Amino acid sequence: MESLTDLKAILHSKRANIFYIEHCKVLQKDGRVLYLSHKNRTNNYWNIPIANTTVILLGNGTSITQAAVRMLASAGVVIGFTGGGGTPLLMGTEVEWLVPHGEYRPTEYLQGWMSFWFEESKRLKAAKYFQRSRLEFIELVWSKDKDLLDKGFDAEDYDMESALDRYGKKFNRANSISQLLGVEGELTSFLYRYSREKTELEDFKRDHKSTDPQNTFLSHGNYLAYGLAATSLWVLGIPYGFAVMHGKTRKGALVFDIADLVKDAIILPQAFISAKQGDSEQEFRSTCIMKLTDHKALDYMFNCIKKVSRMEI
Repeated sequence: MESLTDLKAILHSKRANIFYIEHCKVLQKDGRVLYLSHKNRTNNYWNIPIANTTVILLGNGTSITQAAVRMLASAGVVIGFTGGGGTPLLMGTEVEWLVPHGEYRPTEYLQGWMSFWFEESKRLKAAKYFQRSRLEFIELVWSKDKDLLDKGFDAEDYDMESALDRYGKKFNRANSISQLLGVEGELTSFLYRYSREKTELEDFKRDHKSTDPQNTFLSHGNYLAYGLAATSLWVLGIPYGFAVMHGKTRKGALVFDIADLVKDAIILPQAFISAKQGDSEQEFRSTCIMKLTDHKALDYMFNCIKKVSRMEI
């Protein structure tokens, strides 16, 4: 199989191919992406030169496997879903987030976002608001979620109550994004330590490559929050690249800013609780989805984004 570097060796501006495919199946086979068609009761396989391809349009009667999507993503190929003959374009995007292709989303929130985004002081103000809202959501959820309360995750617990107050003040005093990131790191370390103590999983250390249950659940659960964040931004018409705090050189950075509003309140404690209980990934995922729904996490994201867009903070 070609390496990731090889698959992106040809610049997009120099690539030759756009494929429109219909009535077939796109799959990965022997390290290549192929499309399979049925004619005269025989299977016909055709190779797609993905390293030299810019766009694949999937028309009527097509399907695509996850393995094929993974290879297309590695090669930087845009996937589009279309009607017959290539029109209309129903969805067209890079593979990170497959969102509908709609040009009738509101402009109000994007225009509001851009009215402040180029001013560093206002970006800092927005970032502080998001971090305070992050703490407020922890307090909101941990004050009423019976399952979390039963496991000791209590916003009125002395250590947690004092921590929420302490980090709230530190966020307000931060004079730069780098200081804000430093306080965020302190908060995250505290929450990990608090969760370890409540679940008696004292040997935990955050490692994104680790396969232990706590780390696996944290990574998988965070992607649920990323999905909600991407949805809220897409619906409001704000591109993912206009971050106020995290990774402003990364195209999806604003997704991380918004996901942080709810991750610590729901995903983090549930990852530790599920690991302690020996839950399966499906059980963990189902619980997270239920709690994200019950606590109206998506509504909370929408409200916070709208307030920042209007600078009502």
